[in-house]
Amino acid sequence: MIKVLDQSTINKIAAGEVVERPSSVVKELVENAIDAGATAVTVEIKEGGTNFIRITDNGQGIEKEDVPTAFVRHATSKIMTIEDLLSISSLGFRGEALASIAAVSQVECITKTPHALTGIRYEIYGSTEIAREEIGAPAGTTIIVRNLFYNVPARKKFLKTAMTEGGYVTELVTRLALSHPEVSFKYILNGSNKIATSGNGKLADVIYHIYGRDVASNLLPVKRASGEYAVEGYIGKAYVSKGNRSFEHYFVNGRYIRSNIVTKAIEEAYKSFVMIHKFPFTALHFTLDSTKLDVNVHPTKMEFKYADGEKLFEFVKDSVRRALLSEEMIQDVSLRTAKEERAITVEQQRRNTLNVPEPFEKEARTVRYRQALTDRQPERQEKVKSADEKAESDKTADKSKLADRDIRDMQEDSGKKDNLLSRNMKEDCGRQDNILSQNVPAADGSPDNAPLEETPVEVREQLSLPVEKFISEEARKRHRMVGQVFKTYWIIEYDEKMYIVDQHAAHEKVMFERLMRQMNEKQVISQQLLPPKVLHLDSVEYEIVMNKMELFQQTGFDLEDFGDDSIVVRAMPDDIMGVDPQALFDALLNALTEDVGKISLDFFVEKLSGMACKAAIKGNTEITLMEADKLIEEMLTLDNPYNCPHGRPTMIALTRTELERKFKRIQN
Repeated sequence: MIKVLDQSTINKIAAGEVVERPSSVVKELVENAIDAGATAVTVEIKEGGTNFIRITDNGQGIEKEDVPTAFVRHATSKIMTIEDLLSISSLGFRGEALASIAAVSQVECITKTPHALTGIRYEIYGSTEIAREEIGAPAGTTIIVRNLFYNVPARKKFLKTAMTEGGYVTELVTRLALSHPEVSFKYILNGSNKIATSGNGKLADVIYHIYGRDVASNLLPVKRASGEYAVEGYIGKAYVSKGNRSFEHYFVNGRYIRSNIVTKAIEEAYKSFVMIHKFPFTALHFTLDSTKLDVNVHPTKMEFKYADGEKLFEFVKDSVRRALLSEEMIQDVSLRTAKEERAITVEQQRRNTLNVPEPFEKEARTVRYRQALTDRQPERQEKVKSADEKAESDKTADKSKLADRDIRDMQEDSGKKDNLLSRNMKEDCGRQDNILSQNVPAADGSPDNAPLEETPVEVREQLSLPVEKFISEEARKRHRMVGQVFKTYWIIEYDEKMYIVDQHAAHEKVMFERLMRQMNEKQVISQQLLPPKVLHLDSVEYEIVMNKMELFQQTGFDLEDFGDDSIVVRAMPDDIMGVDPQALFDALLNALTEDVGKISLDFFVEKLSGMACKAAIKGNTEITLMEADKLIEEMLTLDNPYNCPHGRPTMIALTRTELERKFKRIQN
């Protein structure tokens, strides 16, 4: 027998598509707050969000008569017709979030529009209205979600521990803060401040407040536009990486999205920059043609489809690659102990979250601050006027002497005026400092002067100021080769730094790029083997070699069929001479056998070139100063001389300051 399900069951089933866990609730409610024009959002959870979630914003609020309707499925103010989906710019649009959340939890909503005299408090448990009353409230909306999945115990038992669920929410709030640097976020976990951003619109500041100085000082800016694509943001240098993809953040038209196309393009651009099984830091904002973008392919709007995926891949890869090649990638190492580094990190986090005001408290402080400035305006104007009058009087008195001492007197007069104005400005600054010491935001209402620090000056300078590269023709003239240590590392002094070069990694990279260039240009130099080497293969390997004989020839091999599943190797690429042909073919054929469906010239070249390291200078090998100097000279010709083909650094740097700190010549 077929029957229509009751509305309660329908709502709970629908909620299962949108509300997977507490982080899903936070995502939907914060996105609604941003769509409502909020400039400050506070997220608070307890017990991983299963028992308590509170989202407070200073947005436009909801009209009293619309509040009950807002909790009905498919009730929305974002779209009116199907055509609106083609140009949707809001984060939410289907009208399922509030209805789905209310179907599986106990919800309390307090909201007020800016023009209304009073707000409304509305309670709805399991899709059933419990209470509705008028109350006094600030403009904006607060939604409290209690006892998630209280009426769906089967769903609740599949949630993970409170710590794990809280971690998912923390990760989500991090991404929301990065996606909207113009919004001030405060995140409270079990009564403790975890994240606080100023909302000043500067992405670098958000990164600094969340990840600290170590990440913020090792970023590369990305800004590029090409046709219908545009990207802006920051990527981390190669050594800012993790063993998972939690550092990879990218946003499409203001929305956090997961995309295999974008992820693969970013990681492809970082190839040979990061070590194998390491993933980079990115915080990139993409602007794409909304008419070619479909964000309605997943209930949680976490995935999207794009009409020109191949072009998007190339744009992302090229943009990231250009940024990586634009600046030097030599890591400055620190001699601080792990305990000292932890102490610095803890202090940064403490200062970042100190006395951060709530959204509505910020608004009140702004009003108080503006009033304080207004009250002092006449006094400041009078002082400036008095200073100008006195300066003018001084100039008039000295007019008769200008014939003989005109230049000197004008300088003296100017100095008097500057001194008076400087004194007056200092007095004003003193008053403003007294006001700001009470944690009052800026006069224009922005939170820039809240207790949150902006990115430190030295970090901002590193993000914007070009520096002369250590690996450059100009810098090379001032290199001082100090010598070799441990028969592996070369020390070079340059520009208040000590550079340490790994001879094996450096030579490996030189050979890799040289061979790649030769193969791509089809100018590979071959070296004859005397005597030729006969290799016995299995039937699969033999078939691959026979089918791909042309590729082997293009890459510098001279092969000949010897019969009975055997081949003769008469010549090999010159740059990998010294490698045993049998060992080389074993490694090469293993790679080709695993990826037989993907074999192309580029794939073949990449696999073969990666094996060039076997012919590189090994560690624990003495080389002469002339050989080391020649190696540095060859590195000048490389696109990326800072990492070997496996992603290991070819060199590191130690500043003079760091050494002097270790020898107690300077403090801190």
